Amino acid sequence: MNRALPVIRLRVPTDEDAVAWHRIFDDPDVMEFHGGTSAELSVYEELTARQRRHDAERGFCLWTMVDESGRVAGFTGAQPWPRDWGPTGEIEIGWRLGREFWGKGYATAAAQMTLERLRAAEVADVVAMVRPGNERSIAVTKRLGMELRETYQHPRFQEEALCFGLDLQAGHTG
Repeated sequence: MNRALPVIRLRVPTDEDAVAWHRIFDDPDVMEFHGGTSAELSVYEELTARQRRHDAERGFCLWTMVDESGRVAGFTGAQPWPRDWGPTGEIEIGWRLGREFWGKGYATAAAQMTLERLRAAEVADVVAMVRPGNERSIAVTKRLGMELRETYQHPRFQEEALCFGLDLQAGHTG
């Protein structure tokens, strides 16, 4: 069954969005595949500042996702892979939503918008790193047409991190 995706808007994150992200991600279910516990507000303040720089320099970032009524739902977007392990040098697409927004198509709608923006920024290829067992995120990668490319040993967890990829220029005449 194909249902209509929700209406969302993506914007460059503001200082206020750091507070919103901190609030909606302060949930063990949301953080299950991100270390289990919420980060301090200062982490989100630094993250939103870094995303503003990415947007200014590259034309893309992890954008704040806003629902139809103007509520912050989470973030979705892309940034250079930020760690010294895994797909270094690659552009990673990612998403994280507040619990109340799960299962309604928000991540898929926002990720599709992200892919359009990445193509416009002439990004040729994108990856998504997903922990095993995160079936919701794996389902989003599949809906985007991404395929499992390789795995990397996760340095913090005793598991292989899954690396999905998508060639953004294949079949695209833009």
